Amino acid sequence: MKKAAKSIQTEMKVARQTWPDLGPSRLRYLRSLLVKYKLSVALGEVTRIDDRWYVTHTGLLQLASRRQCRGIRTALQERLCDPATNRWVFRGVVYKSSASMGFVGYGDADPSNVSLMMQGAEMRIAETRAVNRALRKAYGVGLCSVEELGSLSGSFSPAREPKPVAKRPSENGSNNGQPRLRDKLCLLIRECNLDPNLIKAYAADFCGTHTLRDANRDQIEAFISQLSKEAKENRDVLVCKLNSYNQSQEVTS
Repeated sequence: MKKAAKSIQTEMKVARQTWPDLGPSRLRYLRSLLVKYKLSVALGEVTRIDDRWYVTHTGLLQLASRRQCRGIRTALQERLCDPATNRWVFRGVVYKSSASMGFVGYGDADPSNVSLMMQGAEMRIAETRAVNRALRKAYGVGLCSVEELGSLSGSFSPAREPKPVAKRPSENGSNNGQPRLRDKLCLLIRECNLDPNLIKAYAADFCGTHTLRDANRDQIEAFISQLSKEAKENRDVLVCKLNSYNQSQEVTS
């Protein structure tokens, strides 16, 4: 019990450092999620976008592993797919035990509901979404998963229109219903499987500041746009560029 309590305290500390603008009510809700599902903020299993909590594919897989999930199957729904327009639909089934009848989830993806950076990977995204939905049903996770979001643009439904209450935005945040810049960057890093520390070094160099924290909002917006463009055009070239910062750090040390 003491070990579990200490783990939650550590996770909450990471959450406060990651999202310093979190109010008491949001912190309490996050704590309840961490306790109920044993998710980890530090490991990127839960994240916050547009002041809403989302579980990640990693978090759902870890949850399934802890609950000793029997297996996961996916199947391409060929009748609903259209390769010519890059539209794919998958059916995912999660078996919690050997006696389980299976929990079913469907996932679709096409160029209209994935980010520009991820266009060309619609088939993989559709399968991930199907698995995520099936896992959320199987384990009663009410949070939407990050991978189910349409894009990084913050084009959410009308129900998410900004509230009329005046609110002072943080340096890298937003109070107009759009995702915080930090959340955009984190999601971009996760989708492209990039090294966060090397991204910070590249960002500081791009912005001409000592650290990323010293950059202003306009500089960070420009960096995210540039990073997204480079990742979409040629991820391998981008990784090589990032590795050069790692080599520079080794020489300096």
